[in-house]
Amino acid sequence: MSLASRSAIVTGGGSGIGASLTAALVAAGADVVCTDLDLAAAEKTVAGLAGLAGPGSARAAAVDVTQAAQVQQVVDEVVEAHGRIDLMFNNAGITYFGDTEDLTLDQWNSIIDVNIRGVVHGVHAAYPQMVRQRGGHIVNTASMGGLMAAGLMTSYVATKHAVVGLSLALRTEAAAHGVGVTVVCPAAVDTPILDKGEIGPYRGRDFYLDGQGIKHPLDAGVLVRRVLAAVEANEAMVVEPRRARLAWRVGRLAPTFVNRTTTRFIARQRAQARKGSA
Repeated sequence: MSLASRSAIVTGGGSGIGASLTAALVAAGADVVCTDLDLAAAEKTVAGLAGLAGPGSARAAAVDVTQAAQVQQVVDEVVEAHGRIDLMFNNAGITYFGDTEDLTLDQWNSIIDVNIRGVVHGVHAAYPQMVRQRGGHIVNTASMGGLMAAGLMTSYVATKHAVVGLSLALRTEAAAHGVGVTVVCPAAVDTPILDKGEIGPYRGRDFYLDGQGIKHPLDAGVLVRRVLAAVEANEAMVVEPRRARLAWRVGRLAPTFVNRTTTRFIARQRAQARKGSA
């Protein structure tokens, strides 16, 4: 699928991967609605494209992905303006990390609402229209946490596994309608989410990087270029960087080894956290 002159919606476009997606899509010639719960953040993303982007266009919109009516409304607006919706990027997400017993039920509900229901709402709003128009592409942002499991991130891992399963299942169904589905499973990406979601004494950026054995997170722009190439090639899954793909393959071939390694990592994290709070 060529991206030029395509209509697109990006959720969570106010920062990180979503902001990079918006910029890259506009540069490729797409007409993008950059949405975010924080309208000012989405507007900042769009304003930052002035004079720098490409032949496409972008506008900002406030959308809370946990509210199905709001997601439906922005899809309907795009269809009204363009006659179709070509690209739906269900990218908005949040994270929590820390000991599972410290998670409140409200935190469980919030991460399920954003990371699972937010994607479901995007699919529910865009997919029937794509079926009717016999074409389109849905891109769901998951994580390496959706392919491999690590403690201290149980709520995040649970939601991202759900996104991977939804995406791969929908892809097999959507193919007959000419609709593509891609799920994005990156390792740690250099976005603000690395510094959020702390519960208890754990520290975000160090936790995410140490857990994946890397010193530097993946640049969001590098990931986005790979994602858009995957959309054009109608690939099922994007797993980046190469180290992440290798880890995933090891996990599939030697799950017991990976489980033991991860258990030792959790023990180290707990020991460091106790030391830091002493």
